[in-house]
Amino acid sequence: MIVGRYAPSPSGRMHLGNIGCCLLAWLSAKSKGGKIVLRIEDLDAARCPRAYADLLEQDLAWLGLAPDEGGSAGGPNGPYYQSECTELYQAAFDDLKSRGLVYPCFCTRSQLNAAVAPHGEDGHVVYPGTCLKLTPEEVAARAAKQAPAWRLRVPNSSIVYIDGHMGRYSQQMATECGDFIIRRADGVFAYQLAVVVDDGRMGVTEVVRGMDLRSSTPRQAWIYGLLGLTPPQFFHAPMLLAPDGRRLSKRDGDVSLETLQKRYTPEQIIGKLAYLYNLQDDDEPRTPQDLLKVFSWQRIPTWDLTLPPDLF
Repeated sequence: MIVGRYAPSPSGRMHLGNIGCCLLAWLSAKSKGGKIVLRIEDLDAARCPRAYADLLEQDLAWLGLAPDEGGSAGGPNGPYYQSECTELYQAAFDDLKSRGLVYPCFCTRSQLNAAVAPHGEDGHVVYPGTCLKLTPEEVAARAAKQAPAWRLRVPNSSIVYIDGHMGRYSQQMATECGDFIIRRADGVFAYQLAVVVDDGRMGVTEVVRGMDLRSSTPRQAWIYGLLGLTPPQFFHAPMLLAPDGRRLSKRDGDVSLETLQKRYTPEQIIGKLAYLYNLQDDDEPRTPQDLLKVFSWQRIPTWDLTLPPDLF
């Protein structure tokens, strides 16, 4: 069975881009007879209080996009809150560490930004391997003064995957990615490790998410392989941009669901999104169920979509 998922970080109310991604994930899985799992990515517990997670579930139900498993309802593959999964991430980390695949890093972000130019469109800084060269004595001396982050070694080769929507994507891991952090200095496990462990144990077979995360997929593919897990099929969807070209943001309050609910019915919101995604020729109200008969990834644009000023 196809298993898709929603994996939001509940740091505020959903904005239109979040809703659009949930809609595409729901349509992609349901159009193949699959199901949707809700996982709450609250690794940063201070920014993601449970109240926001509960509200998110209410919002999904209001939109007609309620999941089949996970969240507060639970299910057979829990925990569904990342804040409750530390032991699972620790086990994966210990496995990688026992094989000599991770090493401590004492570099600060400001030091890296000052020494290395950002690479690529996402502004990612490729780590130059500074702490990989430290001797055991140097590591012990620094660790006595400062807790390290931990980086995963990457191969000096390319990882290629076929995106279900965008096609072939390749990344040279040593020069375009670099060894990356899988556990922060404060002990919190990084997104890259957590998402792989969770998708693997929850049986997720396809992941729908925004284009801004496409460049992180090779990192996750590398971890899947190291942990002996089968990676899901990835579908990267176009980003929704504000009329002035900015990316939508919870921080900026761009077209938040709280605002939309005061002006539109769920069917009106879904219909307008369907129009943006080229699933219908107008913005007439629709339910997600209505769109199943017309959904196809071939209809979804492969470029970012700017919101028309008069649509919402």
